[in-house]
Amino acid sequence: MGERKVLNKYYPPDFDPAKIPRRRQPKNQQIKVRMMLHMSIRCNTCGTYIYKGTKFNSRKEDVIGDTYLGIQIFRFYFKCTRCSAEIAFKTDPQNSDYVVESGASRNFEPWREEDEAVEKEKKKRAAEEMGDAMKSLENRAVDSKRDMDILAALEEMRSMESRHATVSVDMMLETLKRSAYDKEQKIAEELDKADEELIKSIAFPGSQNYVRCIQDDEDEDFGQASSNPCKLPDDNLKGKSNSELSSTVEKPTDSLTKSSIFNSSKDGDLLGVC
Repeated sequence: MGERKVLNKYYPPDFDPAKIPRRRQPKNQQIKVRMMLHMSIRCNTCGTYIYKGTKFNSRKEDVIGDTYLGIQIFRFYFKCTRCSAEIAFKTDPQNSDYVVESGASRNFEPWREEDEAVEKEKKKRAAEEMGDAMKSLENRAVDSKRDMDILAALEEMRSMESRHATVSVDMMLETLKRSAYDKEQKIAEELDKADEELIKSIAFPGSQNYVRCIQDDEDEDFGQASSNPCKLPDDNLKGKSNSELSSTVEKPTDSLTKSSIFNSSKDGDLLGVC
């Protein structure tokens, strides 16, 4: 059993490795490789979407006569996960990407369109500046202005961050308390102003807009006043002297007392009749 674990083999004295026959393999032999899909595609046969990151077994081969700056380009073959149709794609070292050759179509990718638009803009600008020195100078001026604007915005952001760094939590709390106190003071002032306007709107005895109630025992006086409809209560007061005005204004509750006495006497008379 010990000879089965020996790692070294016995080579006879007349061993010649050149006499060992070598297998002849084809120049472009396909190699089986397990890999992941690097982009999302759709099968042209069944319409199944195969998403990025799907694992599959593929066959790899070299693309003969197709290189980029000395970099060999490889082609991969694999089958659709649903209908087993063969799909082929190859590497694209120029754009660091892959190109679908047959059997499927690549899904739309917005970032690739943006990159293509930027690349087209660069090529267009290079073509314009090829034989026009003024256009080149104008483009450089536009680039320098854009860089200055970016630096100014960056400097503003830095200054804002520095200002915010100097603000502490205590200062923020104090500012919030002060703003709350100012808000309360403003509300209190508005309420006081509303109360003053309400008080001014009420007509007190002796004020200009005060109107005295007329009782039953003053019907005659009211009849005399009604004979002159254009005469207002203020006109009656104008004809009186200051002493009379003071006597009328001195006890404004007399009218209420008289009316209560008159009502009580009327109620007594009604009880007697009953």
